[in-house]
Amino acid sequence: MGNWRQFTGLVLNDLKKEIKKFPSLPGIYRMINDKDEIIYIGKAKDIKKRVTSYFGKNHASPRTKMMVSNINSIEFTVTNTEAEALILENNLIRNHMPRYNVIFRDDKSYPYLKISGDQYPRISFHRGAQKKDQNYFGPFPNSPAVRDSIKLLQKVFLLRTCENSVFKNRSRPCMEHQIQRCSAPCVNLISEEDYREDIDQAEMFLNGKDTKVINSLSEKMNIFSENNEFERAAVFRDRIQSLRQVRLKQFVSDFSENDADIIAIEEKNGVFCVNLVMIRNAKHLGDKSFFPKGIADNTDNNILEIFIAQYYDEKSPPPVVIIEKKVNKGLLEKFFELKKYKKIKIITRLTNEKRMWMEMAKKNALIAISQKSNETLSFKNKIEAFTQLLNIPSNKNRIECFDVSHMMGEGTVASCVVFDKNGIQKKDYRRYNIKNNKPGDDYAAMQEVLERRYKKIVDTDGIRPDVVLIDGGKGQLGIAVKIMKQLSLDDIILVGVTKGEKRKSGAETLHIANGDILENIDINNMGFQLIIQIRDEAHRFAITGHRARRKKARFTSSLEEIEGIGQTKRRNLLVYFGGIQGIKEADVRELLLVEGINVKLAESIYNHFH
Repeated sequence: MGNWRQFTGLVLNDLKKEIKKFPSLPGIYRMINDKDEIIYIGKAKDIKKRVTSYFGKNHASPRTKMMVSNINSIEFTVTNTEAEALILENNLIRNHMPRYNVIFRDDKSYPYLKISGDQYPRISFHRGAQKKDQNYFGPFPNSPAVRDSIKLLQKVFLLRTCENSVFKNRSRPCMEHQIQRCSAPCVNLISEEDYREDIDQAEMFLNGKDTKVINSLSEKMNIFSENNEFERAAVFRDRIQSLRQVRLKQFVSDFSENDADIIAIEEKNGVFCVNLVMIRNAKHLGDKSFFPKGIADNTDNNILEIFIAQYYDEKSPPPVVIIEKKVNKGLLEKFFELKKYKKIKIITRLTNEKRMWMEMAKKNALIAISQKSNETLSFKNKIEAFTQLLNIPSNKNRIECFDVSHMMGEGTVASCVVFDKNGIQKKDYRRYNIKNNKPGDDYAAMQEVLERRYKKIVDTDGIRPDVVLIDGGKGQLGIAVKIMKQLSLDDIILVGVTKGEKRKSGAETLHIANGDILENIDINNMGFQLIIQIRDEAHRFAITGHRARRKKARFTSSLEEIEGIGQTKRRNLLVYFGGIQGIKEADVRELLLVEGINVKLAESIYNHFH
């Protein structure tokens, strides 16, 4: 990336005077407030010129004006080129998450369709690290796109989706075979050779070789027809028809670019949306919409450049990236070069074909904006109704909700979910493994999670909630009141949400810490609906954490009790058999097939479970 030449310009008193000393060179600049927090990071071809522009008489937006008013000092770093500055800027934004920067949040890795390397390969959904002995297809823009593809492959090629632990222990075909979604290799209803042929054709289809697959199926259909084996011919006829229907839906099947990303940007009522269309193996895999935060006075072109830098920082781009807006192609091409990607072609001049796809991408961006605006408006109405229901000021809109989940005291997990005026704030969600409570002691669990949550907020001067919802009655609420008083947070509004008779949703009673009780609330009250929504989300988040903890404990504890089974052997066993159930059902001979398991250990494992 080159050697960075470091310059630091500390501006404390007269910013304008000090800025005059800044170099007219490419690089990045960091704006810092009086708390020594970085509030903005920018790149520039000319640092001096760009930073000076912030201190003109007129600011393009109130947000920029607010940002400038909070600047206490400015630091800068000179780079060799503007492209290097773009990379450095992106790295620093990701590390510091400055308040006033444009940020595209995309925490999840993209999903893939996986075909395993087993004797009878399995098709499955995959997200995360990839292994060399497995085949992966994608990436897909979202989970439904992967699952739709799996359903199609099941329907056309009858491939298995079951876990290995299930597959190895079946004695008769499952329901998937009964509904003609699997050829049942588990009970040898198809030969290994024929199943492998189906796998090969599925992989060809996923690689965009639709015509080759259809031609192959047609040849087989004709052979069986000529031999008067009409039932077998009909099987291949149905497969061909299914594939042809898919091709009709995939109107990009003859797209001139085999692999490409089409990126469109639209704005409506101040809301920007970048829509990404993914083309892989000449197939349209779907769209994904991104909503940047911290737009300020950025132009469409600038937003696209920021998106490309952030999005492709860790995700490898396809050979072709298609953009309608006039961006700095030279800058982006240099960026891809510095990231050591293969030659990436950026297309801004659109042919009729590409223009048609760009228009579709723009249309989907506008639809996404409308949906988001409707969701935002709905949530704002709920927040307003919420404050009215509790008779609190309208600015009291940051809500945190706690729930505790366990099974007869086992694997107790507490959750904290966060909502504010902008909706769900998943980045602020937290789970807590409860350590110090007696089995089933919800009061002790609630005390522990509240202490851990709010002591940390007090110690670090973190974001305080306006309202705290407790899933529970007077007892849990009393615990919350006690903890908040101890931490000098007794100005926070505390509300206990008590379940209705027979745990009926919509019949909840609200116990407020000031002694007020709200019951028999109209189920149509939007504020009440919001409380139920938040409570249910806290419950969901807690119970999924509890289940994961319990599952992990059960997967490991039984094996940990066996002498000679360490972490590596335990992992090998779980991977090979697909879980603890598969290990329990295995005999000594099967256990010996696992790496690291000798006769003595195999016998110990078998005897432990029998």
